[in-house]
Amino acid sequence: MLGRRSIARLALMSLCAIAAGLALPAAARAQSIHPFSPHTHDAGPTPAATQITTSIILNVTDLRGLEDYVRSTVTPGDPNFHQFLSVREFRDRFAPSTRQISQLVRYLKSYGIRVDKIYPDHLDFTITGSAAAINAAFATQEHDYDRGNERFHRPDSEPTLPGTLGQLVLALPGLSNEPGSFRPMLLRLGHGPYARITPPAAQWPKNGTATGIPQDYTVGDVANFYNVNPLYDEGITGKGQTVGIMTLANFNKRDAYSYWRDIGLQVAPNRITKVMVDGGTPVAAGVGDDETSVDVEQSGGLAPEADIRVYIAPNTNQGFIDLFYNAVSDNIADAVSISWGEPEELYFAALNGGVSYTSQLQAIHEALLEGAAQGQSFFAAAGDAGAYDINDSQLAAPPNYSTQLTVDAPADDPAITAAGGTTIATTIPGFQVNSEVYCPAIDVPLQRVWGWHYLLTNWGSCLGLTLYGSPTGVFPVGGGGGVSSFWPIPAYQSSTEGIQRTEPGQSLYYYPDYPSLAHAQLLIRLKADYPGRNLPDLSLNADPETGYVIVDCTDYPAPTYPGCAETGYGGTSFVAPELNGITALIDQDSGGRVGLLNPTLYALQNELGYGSRSPFNAVTAGNNWFYYGTPGYNDGAGIGTINAARLAVIYKFLSGTDTQGGDGGGGFRHGNR
Repeated sequence: MLGRRSIARLALMSLCAIAAGLALPAAARAQSIHPFSPHTHDAGPTPAATQITTSIILNVTDLRGLEDYVRSTVTPGDPNFHQFLSVREFRDRFAPSTRQISQLVRYLKSYGIRVDKIYPDHLDFTITGSAAAINAAFATQEHDYDRGNERFHRPDSEPTLPGTLGQLVLALPGLSNEPGSFRPMLLRLGHGPYARITPPAAQWPKNGTATGIPQDYTVGDVANFYNVNPLYDEGITGKGQTVGIMTLANFNKRDAYSYWRDIGLQVAPNRITKVMVDGGTPVAAGVGDDETSVDVEQSGGLAPEADIRVYIAPNTNQGFIDLFYNAVSDNIADAVSISWGEPEELYFAALNGGVSYTSQLQAIHEALLEGAAQGQSFFAAAGDAGAYDINDSQLAAPPNYSTQLTVDAPADDPAITAAGGTTIATTIPGFQVNSEVYCPAIDVPLQRVWGWHYLLTNWGSCLGLTLYGSPTGVFPVGGGGGVSSFWPIPAYQSSTEGIQRTEPGQSLYYYPDYPSLAHAQLLIRLKADYPGRNLPDLSLNADPETGYVIVDCTDYPAPTYPGCAETGYGGTSFVAPELNGITALIDQDSGGRVGLLNPTLYALQNELGYGSRSPFNAVTAGNNWFYYGTPGYNDGAGIGTINAARLAVIYKFLSGTDTQGGDGGGGFRHGNR
């Protein structure tokens, strides 16, 4: 446990600089279009009477002041330590004035554009107008486009506003209604290189809430792995807290309640509230419903008495950004996670005809800063494509594209905790491929960075695995991590050993005539040696080979409860909501919100390292195809995994609600609550 001298040292440390000094451009941007989409045909100007709805994201008035305030709220000894703002206090200090907003509203109304909604924080507006009005007000031209069976509209040039109004507006993500490319960070055995292998049948816990069986793990097993049980022993169950889930797919509440019941976990009967953002999405099979089920089951299972607020938006850039502004403007959820994302570089000008869409990254960043100033803790899945996020099989899959080190957004943002993945120490069971071929069990002696390179070594022959190519290619499956090419290194990482810069030679090529490389097309070249934000921050078990059981009945034509449990799930989609639920426990134990975790996490790692009094476990084995597990911080697993009870004790001490400073070293139990 930290002593008073250590606490004093923490108070003197610069714990947080969230992209300090980053200039935000005043011009608004349209939605990005990445070059990996099927052919898109310009169908001409959008009919003048077509009604278009968009969000308008406004700049905060004092970005540096907001960053400084967030820093002060997580610096022990500062007068603002844990003095979090209400939404109204945030609005009064950092949002544009009533006069400025009235001027903007009058301008829009002069073109016949209707203001549908003004968010409580006064940073996000929803407006509706005809295509003709939108074109005139924003000096652009909306066009319709056809792509396959899809038709959508988007501007053919960057929208602008006159004079000081242009300085107010940061982003206009809804001027395009093109379906988004955000993907859930969720994988399951039985797909890809495992298409011929049926995951095992679900085995529910016999004693307590844990199974102890790889591919059948539950939240009870997570409690065992990361020493959560001592918190339950003290009556810390998330009571009085609210966890928030941001998602791009609807789900059936009944799935979550069935999961908790089937693992023997008692929960409140009406704890889940759905919030439809921009109209939400319907409950439909095959469009990410399993992702949302996972998020709710995991976060709500680890914090069994917390309320759950699920924000559901369409898979568009506008929907994605509005998720964040809904969560922070509500200011109800104490901890919030998202398990959807896309490669950071899809926002860069080089992939968008010379037009940058990074203002949309900055729009999310402003929302995260607001949440941090209000004490909300945010988590994002770091990705399931290892160190090569752009080479995901849905995007620039080798060998038709070159490999390129990239990270995922929004996990790249310095104001969110990026959740990476490990393979838990266990024995992965062997299985019979056919009457003649058997894949033997794999012993995993140490928790390791998750990356499926080890499967080539162990099961390459028996499964016929290859490096590239569907359905047998295993590259680049693994926990996301690396160095941002956009966000500069935040101060909380600047003194941490193991922090990296971007690597040289990171160019993305498309090979239209592969295997010939004669007509290679350069799509983007990332800058080398850039001192960028490193991710992930923390990691937990995410490998489907050491994965989880879930309940998701949406894909079943006649769902039965129980009866539609599915095993062999994994992905950093599990880690983000698990950290979300654990943070709800820490909030309850501390007597209130603890805010942005990252500055304190890195200060603790720099101060305590690893060992009997540290809340962290180093991950020293494995790799995510480029970054290796090492003692200390690494871009494969971040700081490492957590000892939840010890971390809670430290936060409780820092919050002033525990002056005894116990060590939080309670023993493990087999998920028996």
